[in-house]
Amino acid sequence: MSLENLITNPGPLAVSFEFSPPKTEEAEAALWLAIRRLEPLAPSFVSVTYGAGGSTRERTHATVKRIVEETSLKPAAHLTCVGASRGEIDDIVRAYWDAGIRHIVALRGDMPGMSGPYVQHPEGYNSTPELIAGIKKIADFEVSVSFYPERHPDSPSHGHDIELLKAKMDAGASRALGQFCFDNDLTARFRDDAAAAGITIPVVPGIIPTTNFNAVARMAGKTGASIPAWLAKAYDGLDDDVETRRIVAAAVLADQVQQLRTRGFGQFHFYTLNQANLTYAACRILGIRPKELS
Repeated sequence: MSLENLITNPGPLAVSFEFSPPKTEEAEAALWLAIRRLEPLAPSFVSVTYGAGGSTRERTHATVKRIVEETSLKPAAHLTCVGASRGEIDDIVRAYWDAGIRHIVALRGDMPGMSGPYVQHPEGYNSTPELIAGIKKIADFEVSVSFYPERHPDSPSHGHDIELLKAKMDAGASRALGQFCFDNDLTARFRDDAAAAGITIPVVPGIIPTTNFNAVARMAGKTGASIPAWLAKAYDGLDDDVETRRIVAAAVLADQVQQLRTRGFGQFHFYTLNQANLTYAACRILGIRPKELS
């Protein structure tokens, strides 16, 4: 599919955007500039992350509550099993429902500081399927979950990841959001293997802008995502050249969404890093146009 055809004949599409709760007033202002910039694109939902060990719990709740109250967007709050009892997590779920939030991204989560293997809280949920079941007992939330095209760092095999996603679906998950991955064939392989295993929920690629390449590389190292040699080479020597990095990132992002469209994907989850411009541009390339807000 050429870029011209992609823009003029995009086919059925859905996008979602991920934000992180701000830690400072300056960061909060930047976040809301990004939210307002992307809001007219009418995403299916926007998700707000939740720090390891619940370290951003209050900020996550405040951000999703403000999105409900001040925008036309449908927010999804991240929730993890880490560092909290079932009772504490259940209270958070009820607070989300009371605040008008109807969508949760349910994750096992990582230990604070990603400081070692996952350890269950003595009175907590042991796994994402257990967490989903607990959420569903409280209220009829929409629940999204994660998948790792290149294998979760704690997983023994690709097959185990497929089995786990099936268990998440059986517990009530309605969508799987991908860890960012630069190998589009691996993302397509995961989708196809999931379908062969009887998984019927959408498997949605995760897309991340690479303008801050060093930060993306650090995230990749923590999450088990690989950085292809060609991508590292493209950014070699550009640490102090922001404008060129932006151009490279735009080209990489445009090529990735184009290639994923040719592999039959119609839904995309963008890790915005609380910046809007590249995500906005990628959506325009996909044929998504802004809508008038009432």
